[in-house]
This record gives sequence, C-alpha cells and structure tokens, in this order.
Amino acid sequence: MSTITDPHAAADALLTKLGAAEQLAELHQAAQPWEKPAPFGQRRELPPFPVHALPAWVADHMSAVAEETQTPLDLAGCVGLAALSTAAGGRAVVNVRGSWTEPVNLFVLVAMPPGSRKSAVFRAMTAPLHRAEKALLDRIGPQITEAEVARRLAVDMAEKAARTAGSARGEAAPEAIAEAQSAALAVEGIKVPVLPRLVADDITPETAASLLTEQGGRLAILSAEGGIFATLAGRYSGTPNLDLFLKGHAGDALIVDRRGRTERVDSAALTMGLAVQPEIIADIAGMPGFRGKGLLGRILYSLPKSNVGYRRIDPPPVPEPVAARYDANLQQLTIGMHDWDDPARLVLSAEAGETFTEHRRRTETRLRPDSGDLGHITDWAGKFDGAVMRLAGLIHLAAHVDDGWRRPISADTVNAAIALGEYFTAHVLATFDAMGTDADVDGARIVHAWLERTRTARFTVREAFTALSRSRFRKVTELEAPLDLLEQLGWIRREPEPPRSGPGRRPSPSYAVHPCLSGHAFEGTTK
Repeated sequence: MSTITDPHAAADALLTKLGAAEQLAELHQAAQPWEKPAPFGQRRELPPFPVHALPAWVADHMSAVAEETQTPLDLAGCVGLAALSTAAGGRAVVNVRGSWTEPVNLFVLVAMPPGSRKSAVFRAMTAPLHRAEKALLDRIGPQITEAEVARRLAVDMAEKAARTAGSARGEAAPEAIAEAQSAALAVEGIKVPVLPRLVADDITPETAASLLTEQGGRLAILSAEGGIFATLAGRYSGTPNLDLFLKGHAGDALIVDRRGRTERVDSAALTMGLAVQPEIIADIAGMPGFRGKGLLGRILYSLPKSNVGYRRIDPPPVPEPVAARYDANLQQLTIGMHDWDDPARLVLSAEAGETFTEHRRRTETRLRPDSGDLGHITDWAGKFDGAVMRLAGLIHLAAHVDDGWRRPISADTVNAAIALGEYFTAHVLATFDAMGTDADVDGARIVHAWLERTRTARFTVREAFTALSRSRFRKVTELEAPLDLLEQLGWIRREPEPPRSGPGRRPSPSYAVHPCLSGHAFEGTTK
C-alpha cells in the first residue's frame, strides 16, 4: 500500500475519488499567481481650475468665494467666466487671422451634486451683473420717458394730419397728403429705447429669441439648474428647438417672426452658464438632436469632485476689498461696453499669433482618428481652438477693463487661455466618456472604487450588494455583469464554492481581490 506524503496530492486524490473534478480545477485556478490587471477605462483625476490664468481681480474673488462657500474652485471659476462673457459677449470679437474671427461669448456647464451650494456661488459671482443692469435702467429711464412722450405727440399729430388729408379737396389735397405722410414718417423715426436686460434664467427658446433681438442681439442665460435643456428638448412644445442656441454661439444671423413684423439680428451673441446635477450630463446625451446638430460640441464642461463631507464649518468670508474690486470692475466692463453696436475687434500681437499657431499644430495631431486623444470627439475638438481664442479675448478685456480694445492680445494671454482650454479638454473627455459609458463598465467602476476604498482581500456578493445598494444597484443580479467584467480583467477572482453537505440556501459567491487593490501581500503575485 502506497503512502501519499504530499498534502496537495492527497487533497487531489481525495477530491477525485469524490467525483469533484470541477472543484479540483477551481482550486488549481485559485492557486494561480496574480497577474497585472487590465485597465477598464477608470477615470483619472481631473485637473483643478487654473485660476492663475485670470487677472487678479477675478482670480482673487473666485478663490475667496470658493473658500467662503466651501465649494470646488471650478464652480466659481466657471460661473465667473460666464459673467465675463455676459459683460463682453456681442461687444467684441477676436480677429484671429485673415477672415477668421471669434466672438467672446461662451457656453459653460459645471456638474455638481445636490446640496453643493451652487446658488450661493451664482449669487456671489453674478451679483455685479444685476447691479449693472439696474444702473443701466436708471440711466436710460429718462430717455425712455422722453421718447414715449415725443412718440405720443407725434402720433397725435399724425392722426390729425391724416384726418385733414382725408377731408381735403381740390388744390389743398396734395399738400395735406404730403403733410400726413411726413407726420407718419416722423412717428416711425422715434425709437423708444428698450429696458436693458442682461440675464435670463427660466425661459423658453422662443421668449429668449425675442428678448435677444430686443436687446440688440445679446443675452445671457445663467442658472443654478439645468431645466433649460428639457425646455430645449421640447418639454412644452414637443419639438426640439435648438436654433437660437446654435446661432447664438456661432454669431450667426437670427430672424424672429413676430405678429405683424419680422426682426433680424445680424450676429446673435448668446451666453450660457449653468450648474447642473451630474445625471443631467447623461440625460442631455440622449436628447434628440443635441449632439447630432452640434449643441453638445459648443459647451465647455467641468466635472469637479464634490467636497461635501469634507468642508470647513467656519470658513472666512470674502474680504470686503476683494468683493468691492470684483464688483466695480465687472460693472465697469459691463456698462462700458453695453452700448457698443459695432463690436470691438481684438487683434493678436505677432508673438501671440506665433504662440497660437504652435498650439493649433498640437491640436491637429490630437484630432487624428487612429492615435489622437480627441479623435473620437471631433464635434467638440473641432471648436477647441476657437474656444481658446474666445477665452483669450475675455482674459484680455478683463485684464484691461479701461482700454482693452486699444491693445493687442499678448502671448501671455494666449498661454493663459491655452491653460484654461486644456483644463476644459480634460473635463470634456471625462464628460463625453460619462455620456457614452456602458452600464456594466460604470458598475464595474463603482465596485472597483469600493474595493479600493475598503482594502478588503475577500468579499461575498451579498456583502458587495449590502454596501452598494444605495448608490447604484437595486437587485443582486445587477452585480453579475460588473463582477464578471472585473474578473475578466483580473481585478478579482471567484473562489470555488464549498461542497454541499445538505439542504438549504446556497452560500453567497465569494471573490478574492487582487493584492494591488486590497493591499494584502499574496504569495505568487506577478508584476
């Protein structure tokens, strides 16, 4: 009779005699060395908002607001850019080269979860715009009153002249008709100024188009909510209406038909600054026409990491001098450029032109479909260089509030705009990834993050579901595909089930976790 001295061989022999060949194979598999797991598109850490790229009076206020509200700097930064766009949009264009010009209005969207104090940041960053609007109202109020009185008198005179012409006979008739015509033309020549309006919030595309034409082709939609997207998608009309937003970003002509008349804007300038909940990002990707017609490719996206749960309880308020300087400069820029019907043309210095040309060379290689990191989002990346010029124009005007239109844009300003552009590019890549994320990959990311956070070396499906049911998974079966994907990529390994010894519910499947996630040493790990 032979004696088996090797314990592994003895276990093999025993399991074989018991007819458990399948379990034997699983045990052998479980004993195999770990190899380096394959990546599955895990999102990298996104860069912070480059506040240093903006002039000090803007940057200081952004930083102070972020500190007081205990919010990511990205939120105040993006809303601040939208505020600058509101002040200068439609009043200036950047003459890039030849016939290529870029307006300086932006579409900016930042995604933040509920309870992130978005409204407080919006108020702090846009309050000077509302004060500038009131100052414009106070300034133009007497002009409106004067024009209205003059028009009423002219209407009375025109009506009287028309009655006289209607009753005139003989030689007096031609002269009376001429006077009536002249009086009617005088009425048409008196234009009553419209009440200045800089900002709208909850508004339909039709109303926004009418308001924009009334305001000489300029308007900003600033909101701490994302309801405008549902309205654009046809929440009320049932039909998507993107015309204003497409033309208002590009600076194209806009024609608005009203009852009895048609109004035309030769170059519409719409600004959009929104703070939305993260799930809106996925929603807008599926809204009819949003990507196909190019709306999504016109937006600068920001996906800051929430700091809820890690905020200071007693942060310092915004210093009064910082707030006062921001308020004064933003109001001055807004009011000073408000009446400009002919936009200022900002030009690049020779050095700035060379800097931007080199930037464009780099962008072009990034657009290659086979090797470029932007090749899969050309609808956005095709407008990237134009966005950099828009940012450069806003930075330039903010740096020279008094006379920016008289100075060329410097190379330092273009480099600052490129830094902002690279920030938005990183966030845009993550945004478009989120828009097209497969549900199984998304679920695998969530499980992966949980394992990385807990540093567990082993878990059961039941334990994973208990830990993650509130954040993502409603049924245990929804974990199957993500766990299978993680196993295929080598992050986890399913353990063999123990032999059944009687009736009862089967135990929850268990998994071993790769040592690079669990932090536990594992004999046989390979790199």
